Amino acid sequence: AAMALSGDLWAELPAERRIFCSVLLFSWAVYLWEAFLAHRQRRVYRTTTHVPQELGQIMDSETFEKSRLYQLDKSTFSFWSGLYSEVEGTMILLCGGIPFLWKLSGQISGRAGFGPEYEIVQSLVFLLLATLFSALTGLPWSLYNTFVIEEKHGFNQQTLGFFFKDAIKKFVVTQCILLPVTSLLLYIIKIGGDYFFIYAWLFTLVVFLVLVTIYADYIAPLFDKFIPLPEGELKQQIETMAKSIDFPLTKVYVVEGSKRSSHSNAYFYGFFKNKRIVLFDTLLEDYSALNKEPAEGEDGENEETKSKTKNKKQGCKNEEVLAVLGHELGHWKLGHTVKNIIISQMNSFLCFFLFAVLIGQKELFAAFGFYDTQPTLIGLMIIFQFIFSPYNEVLSFCLTVLSRRFEFQADAFAKELGKAKDLYSALIKLNKDNLGFPVSDWIFSMWHYSHPPLLERLQALKDAKQE
Repeated sequence: AAMALSGDLWAELPAERRIFCSVLLFSWAVYLWEAFLAHRQRRVYRTTTHVPQELGQIMDSETFEKSRLYQLDKSTFSFWSGLYSEVEGTMILLCGGIPFLWKLSGQISGRAGFGPEYEIVQSLVFLLLATLFSALTGLPWSLYNTFVIEEKHGFNQQTLGFFFKDAIKKFVVTQCILLPVTSLLLYIIKIGGDYFFIYAWLFTLVVFLVLVTIYADYIAPLFDKFIPLPEGELKQQIETMAKSIDFPLTKVYVVEGSKRSSHSNAYFYGFFKNKRIVLFDTLLEDYSALNKEPAEGEDGENEETKSKTKNKKQGCKNEEVLAVLGHELGHWKLGHTVKNIIISQMNSFLCFFLFAVLIGQKELFAAFGFYDTQPTLIGLMIIFQFIFSPYNEVLSFCLTVLSRRFEFQADAFAKELGKAKDLYSALIKLNKDNLGFPVSDWIFSMWHYSHPPLLERLQALKDAKQE
């Protein structure tokens, strides 16, 4: 009877109230699900205090304990920052933060001589204010994460000055890309007629391809120093391996990731016959600043970064670096990069098509406090961020499952190149350097891990390693 009564009350609510309540309820349902999974994983961190038998050959007890405490701190931080984000988002919706900011944007653009007919100008002011608000409210969390958690566990290499300079630079570069792209997108939607969704999708595709092409050459160097890998044995071996699988390599760079953090990484980028490989200096035993003793007369600290020479030796030997690259090149050879781009663009097209179907529904705007106007930017925000959120959750999970499958395939590719033994030892080293905790709750792992757990990857490599 109570269910029937609540069902009747729900049916009597106006459509816009039902939409608003559904969005809010779903947002909290996702948050509670994530909190439940994180709680299960934290329990693993708290209770697994000794190295399990199957990890005995892989991890010493000191590293195991360090990684356990690091991941526990990260998980606790994630709980509080996630709770804050959820409460902040809920308060913004309940207090009419979005229509308030839109009205404020109108007043600001009005003072600059742009009336209500200049919707795109008002949209850009709204976007600037919204991203500024987000950056400022996220700043204390980012500071705590960098200078308390990452610092405590020996990963942070930044000074406060470097951090703020970096944050301001990041904000300015983001606006320089975001504002022109958004204004053009809104203009295309305005003038595109019945098939605007096709033009809007094609425009976002072009923007994506341009950004991917220019990112490592023009955007990333604004934040980190890229130097060509010097001539030598490693470069020669990389070029030989690339040639053996027809990878059209043009340049190999080393990036000074150690200025920011001692976490390590490697990636490749570029389209068609113009591929580049980027190695973080923290990945390379011979280049990692953390392995170098400060020169005489230096105190190991300059104005931008601080050298944590007290850290253990870090990075991989040349053979292990080649094995890691063999895995990365496997993603290219097996078409994983192209498949991911195709999936993301099919999803983007579908979203723009559904946006075209839904944009005329005035109830969607009314649900979020827009009764008299239906601005395009607000429509994009409501539909892409709120209405599509159930679909986005399902898609995200499917992509995580697919990513794990791709990782196993890339490992198998490196194995075929004869790199199984070196990849096996590299994975152990990288897990140790990054303080990865090799024990996980099965539901948390299934939902979140885009890479398979360490033990599963090592097991898959083991047979070939022993051959």
